[in-house]
Amino acid sequence: MENKDNQLQGVEITGRKEQAYKNTKSFSGTKTETPLRYVPQSISYVTKEVIEDQQAFKASDVIKNISGATNFSYYNNDISLRGFRSSNALINGLRTPTSSWSQPLLPNVERIEVIKGPASALFANADPGGIVNTVTKKPLDEARKSINFATGSWNTNRLMADFTGPMNESKTLLYRLNLAYQNAESFRVLQGGEDIVIAPSISFIPDEKTSVNFDFVYSKTKSRLDRGQPIFGATAGTNLNSTPISFAVGKRNDFENELNLYVTTSLRRKISEKVTFNVSYMKFLYDEDLLEHRTSNRYAVDGLNRPIPTKMEMQTIRRQGKNYSDNITAYFVTDLKTGPVTHKIVTGYDYIQNESPIGNSNYNATGYRRIDGTAANFTVPDPTKPLPANYVAFVLDKSGNPVPNVPHFDLVNPDYSISEISGYINTSSQIDPAKYYQHGIYIQDQISVGKFQVLLGLRQEYYTDMVNYKKATEKKVEQKALLPRVGLVYTPLEQVSLYGTYTEGYQPQSAAQIGDPARFGGPFDPLISNMYEVGAKTELFEKRLSANLAFYRIEQNNVLVNAGNPGNIEQLTQIGQQRSKGIELDVNGAIMPNFSITANFAISRNETTKSDNPELIGVLAANAPKAQGGLWAKYTFLNPELKGLGLGAGVNYTGKRNTLNTVLELPEYTLFSAALYYNVDKFRISGNLNNVFNKTHWVGGYDFNRLYPGAPRNFLIGIGYTF
Repeated sequence: MENKDNQLQGVEITGRKEQAYKNTKSFSGTKTETPLRYVPQSISYVTKEVIEDQQAFKASDVIKNISGATNFSYYNNDISLRGFRSSNALINGLRTPTSSWSQPLLPNVERIEVIKGPASALFANADPGGIVNTVTKKPLDEARKSINFATGSWNTNRLMADFTGPMNESKTLLYRLNLAYQNAESFRVLQGGEDIVIAPSISFIPDEKTSVNFDFVYSKTKSRLDRGQPIFGATAGTNLNSTPISFAVGKRNDFENELNLYVTTSLRRKISEKVTFNVSYMKFLYDEDLLEHRTSNRYAVDGLNRPIPTKMEMQTIRRQGKNYSDNITAYFVTDLKTGPVTHKIVTGYDYIQNESPIGNSNYNATGYRRIDGTAANFTVPDPTKPLPANYVAFVLDKSGNPVPNVPHFDLVNPDYSISEISGYINTSSQIDPAKYYQHGIYIQDQISVGKFQVLLGLRQEYYTDMVNYKKATEKKVEQKALLPRVGLVYTPLEQVSLYGTYTEGYQPQSAAQIGDPARFGGPFDPLISNMYEVGAKTELFEKRLSANLAFYRIEQNNVLVNAGNPGNIEQLTQIGQQRSKGIELDVNGAIMPNFSITANFAISRNETTKSDNPELIGVLAANAPKAQGGLWAKYTFLNPELKGLGLGAGVNYTGKRNTLNTVLELPEYTLFSAALYYNVDKFRISGNLNNVFNKTHWVGGYDFNRLYPGAPRNFLIGIGYTF
């Protein structure tokens, strides 16, 4: 059966039986089952075994194991890859919306892959730094069952279950069921929450030519939206410790309830000895119910409109909304041979559609109170000029300061009590419906001859955004791009592969901007990126350990910048350019059968190279450190006296980084972690200690009122039973 599974894999239908830090093959790099050493591009990954040993439960917990990857904030899919902010994400190679704020749990994750550089030739519009692909667990043809419970710092309690196996004697019908529940508080005030995941998967393999898989994932989160840590003042050199890292903005009655629900169906049919057809479809639903007290991204002001550095101007948002997406990919894989040359040709079509329907709504209170019962941003009239005809005076307190619509958040004496939003001056509005769709055709040829492998790919992509969707003034704004990809792999030795690649990517410009040339200028071309990458891949220690060394240069062009037209301050021009250059190293696997490691290191520089503002030339990108790296190792004792005992240890380093506010710099940090494991019969007991030396650090940040501190020292103790 295992051999049959290997033959059937075109899209992943059955699960991975190996239990190691090393992964040998990938589907996401070429849309075919290709050994990673023959993919002419860097693909980093984290397997479920690393996730289990580190007791990681969310993507932000494992991103430290990927070279050139750092968190941008606490939010879902908000990371920096090779210095470019990345928000696009895939699940089993299919595009997913990035609407959710909360990061989902990982109980059904087989591995997390990061395809480095622009991946548009296969996956349509993609960020230039790379794209994250989450590969979910699939059914196995042998019975395995496990239950795990963990408890730890901040009243964390977790429960996970994983059941898989055949449903009939012929093993043509397989199942897998992953369940997870977490209830936890946080080191951050009023944060934490409750998460639940239910993820069944069924595979049907009636014969060696046909395989079908069905996945269903229900992920529900109840929490509060964490907008980060605000600090005093807003000038260079402000002490990041002026407020504690536990500091959060909000009220006791705030909530953020999110539902992610998706269904995926995949079919693979071997039409002949040379031709195979693959098709996958995913339907994704996101549902949000939100109430938050948050800052207005600025400090409060006094009667002269001067900032008050100890108080934040606040607003409330009450929002309910849904988002739907449909994603289908269909392609043929044709194997041909002409003399000593073999071809694996992929021809396919993708269609992606995303829609926010009518009925999504928003309830907002902000600004300062005016004497007519309305609210607005505070302004001070120019005493040398007459008052505008429509001017309405603001309500002032006894000190002559404007009265806020929503009470200020006091950084010295914060108030987290329940707040009744009906007492504010609220504005209710319907969120405009929105829709975009994109589709593309592509062809790819993987050519093998002797020690050389060549990859040639070309994609024609079409993108359509509906401006004023569902209104009488609705119109289509269309963009398109032709995207090449070229790669070469040379294998001088059995254990060594050398590769080089050139690929292009694109991102459509904002429909609002390109659809209104009278206001913004234009027409504008899409954001176009290109990457040159060379590197080496090797396998060591009897192929137990793999290493990937990459040198790259990425450019993103057509960045929109302000045209500096005094007659139209919103006019844009398309001259901006951003460039990233760097070196990356990823190592995964085992030095000895009982000694596993995962290590990564990156040196990079991502900077603005073209801009209408000379002061921006050479400015480093936000949350993009020049150096970053990590190491995690696990050793299991084999001698009889210590049989079943294992030790784990790790270290992670992140260098200094800019934020979106370039005068604010986040400091470098080094974190240490440790773990202890003990296996006896069918039980496994584990203990993890993170941030051993209690280092204060920030994993990301936007500006002075939105910093994202990392967790202080914390522990987690787990017990698992396998049967």
